[in-house]
Amino acid sequence: MIRVLITDGLDSHAVAQLKEQGCSVTERHYAPEELGAAMREYDALVVRSATKVRSAQLEAAKGSRLKLVVRGGVGVDNIDLEAAKAAGIAVRNTPKSPSRSVAELVLAHMLSCSRFISVAGHTMREGKWEKKAYSKGMELAGKTLGIWGFGRIGQQLCRVAKALDMKVLAYDIYQVSGLESQLGFSYVTQEELLKQSDFLSLHTPAVDGGPLMSRETIAKMKDGAVLINTSRGANVDEEALLEALNSGKLRAAGLDVYQQEPTVNQALYGHPQVSCTPHIGSQTEEAQNNIGLEVVEVITEFFQK
Repeated sequence: MIRVLITDGLDSHAVAQLKEQGCSVTERHYAPEELGAAMREYDALVVRSATKVRSAQLEAAKGSRLKLVVRGGVGVDNIDLEAAKAAGIAVRNTPKSPSRSVAELVLAHMLSCSRFISVAGHTMREGKWEKKAYSKGMELAGKTLGIWGFGRIGQQLCRVAKALDMKVLAYDIYQVSGLESQLGFSYVTQEELLKQSDFLSLHTPAVDGGPLMSRETIAKMKDGAVLINTSRGANVDEEALLEALNSGKLRAAGLDVYQQEPTVNQALYGHPQVSCTPHIGSQTEEAQNNIGLEVVEVITEFFQK
C-alpha cells in the first residue's frame, strides 16, 4: 500500500480519489524539526507553500521508504532539489493547474491599479466620497503589458491581455519557436521590456543574486508604469519599490507575494498606490480542484512505473 503524507492540505476530492485507489493518506502538518523523521514513514509527501522541505529534512529521510515529494503548485523553490537528488527522492509539481487563476488575479490587480479600485473602495468604507481624487484612471486597451517569464501563467496572461486589446511583450531566457505568431506577442530583451512596458508582470521563480526588481531595474522602467508581482516576494526589493511609488517613478503596484509572509511591511501594503492581496494567486475553487487532480495524477503515474 502506498502511504501518502499531506502536510498543507489538499482538495477533498483528490484525497478521496487517492484513498479509492488504495493509498493510505495522512493529513497532518509538522514542525520543521519533526518533518524529516515523519517523512521516513511514507512513500510520497505532498506539500503546498507552507511546508519547506530543506536539506535537513531530506537528509533525515534518506534511505527510507520516501520516494517522491509533490509540490501542489507551480514552483518548487520551497524544496531543496539538490538535496532531494542526493537522497534519491524525486520531486514533481503541478504546473498546469493554477495558471488561469493566477493570470486572472494579475488582471484584477491591473484593473485595480489603473482605476484606483482598492484605495477608492477603502475610502468609501470610511464614509468618504472622493470622486475627483480618482478621476484620472486609465484604460488597459492600447497599453503595453510586459511579461517577465513566459511559461504557462505568462502565456495565459497574454491571452487575457490580447482580449483587452493590449500589446504584449515578453522576456524569457527560453524562447519557444512559433509561439509569437500563435499568441500575438513579441519576445524582447530585458532592457526593452523594462523601457517599453506600461504594466510589467513578473512570472519567474526566485533566483540567486538578489531581486529581479532592484533600484537599478526599477530605474530602467518606463515612468508612470505599474509593477505587478504574483510570482515570489524575493523578486522585488520592497524598499526600492516604496521609493519608486513615493517619487512618482511608478504609478502603482499590485502585489500578491512579499519578502516576508505574512508581511509586516505596513508602509507597503498600506500604501494608497498599492493593490494588495495575501498570496491568493491559486486560491480559487477551480484551481484547488485541478491542483488536487494533478497531484493524484502525478502520484499514480510515478508509482505505476
